[in-house]
Amino acid sequence: MTAVAQPAPLWFLALSQPAQEFGPISLSVLSGRLPAGLQGSLYRNGPARLQRGQERVGHWFDGDGAILAVHFRSGQATGLYRYVQTAGYCAEEQAGRYLFGGYGMRAKRPGQPPKNAANTSVLALPDRLWALWEAGLPHCLDLETLTTQGLDDLGQAGALRAYSAHPKRDPLTGEIYNFGVELGHWQQGGGILTATLHLYRSDAYGRIQAHARHPLPGLPLIHDFVLAGRYLVFLLPPVHLNLWPVLATLKSYSDSLYWDPHQATQVWVFDRQTLQRLSRNEMEPCFQWHFGHGYEDQEGAVVLTQVRYPDFTINRYLAEVAQGHTQTTATASLWQMRLHPQSGQLLQAEPCLQRPCEFPTIHPARPHRYLYLLLHRQGVDPSQEMFGSIGRVDLRTGSLLEADLGEGRYPSELIYAPAAEDPGRGWLLSVVFDGQQGRSEVWIWDADHLDEEPRCRLELPKPIPPGFHGTWRSQL
Repeated sequence: MTAVAQPAPLWFLALSQPAQEFGPISLSVLSGRLPAGLQGSLYRNGPARLQRGQERVGHWFDGDGAILAVHFRSGQATGLYRYVQTAGYCAEEQAGRYLFGGYGMRAKRPGQPPKNAANTSVLALPDRLWALWEAGLPHCLDLETLTTQGLDDLGQAGALRAYSAHPKRDPLTGEIYNFGVELGHWQQGGGILTATLHLYRSDAYGRIQAHARHPLPGLPLIHDFVLAGRYLVFLLPPVHLNLWPVLATLKSYSDSLYWDPHQATQVWVFDRQTLQRLSRNEMEPCFQWHFGHGYEDQEGAVVLTQVRYPDFTINRYLAEVAQGHTQTTATASLWQMRLHPQSGQLLQAEPCLQRPCEFPTIHPARPHRYLYLLLHRQGVDPSQEMFGSIGRVDLRTGSLLEADLGEGRYPSELIYAPAAEDPGRGWLLSVVFDGQQGRSEVWIWDADHLDEEPRCRLELPKPIPPGFHGTWRSQL
């Protein structure tokens, strides 16, 4: 009997073909009205090209990055969408085929570094926009036109190797904290490869003010960290890289990562000013891509939220996303943790939301209380569907305020935009792909009334593939 091909899910319509650039163009209002106090720019990044010719990328993380900008000014919204003109993207555009390896694609030759896809996140500085990737330098873009201006070495003249996609900005001082993981060299006689954790403290313009190096055990996967008062907190999951198949072009990075359930997750705490480690401890094995909020409580303990997976199965699911047929169940739940910074001892850890969720966003004016998340709709199979609902968790009461977007509608990470006249109030913005209509829209909710209809829906001229992270820049 001939197997019947399963139809692609609606969310895959936005990923099946390379995204098309557009704009700048005035965006049409589909419903509601633009809030008068919404003044500034929304920026979003994500993999936009997952295929060249007949070859598809090996993992969702391999797609070439493209930036969406929506500028809100004087009651009007203008949108534009541009690919980041990385060296790898430009070379492959000219060749018409893939020339480089990536996270889920093997290198084309031994020793070839992976392509900097510039596809994970963005950071808006006063004078430029950074397109961020996991294992390389940021690409610098024009804030208004999204013109790519090249790699930014942060004034380090070639000394900087990696700058992660999850920098943290102190809302009071404007200081920026970030890290990078640099793979080291074979230690003669030791039989191991080394890796180094680089920590950076920068001013509001991205200029590095302090830099520290710390040796890492093995080759762990570190994606995010927590800025909590006087501390930087890292949880190192027992996911490690077997580098030799990568160097020999036998496997990709993704296929060479392995989960060791017999090892603990390590807890590392650093002083944010000196960037020196204060403590190191262990906790039960778990994995996270992302953290929510972090702060010091009145007793001096660090409180943080973690979107926790029981293992690393999520990596397989994300590889399946690029092919359009997912079958792996890999869900995370929201946990709140409390630890002693001087010893790294875990004082408390408990789930605060059992619903499958991801992409936490904090409320800047009330960061210790409210957390916004993407959720799976009630009753759907999370191995087949992407997130179709959004929610606000009240960490004080444990209550959930939810908005179900309806069948075939898929939101991106929520971005908080404070009101120009009252920073204590604000809106939540998301790029929503409507698979029924085959189009992308920008939805705007009142942050305090998330369960009500969006205040405004804007139509984008072309579909935008689901992406990862974004940011808001208030109008100066």
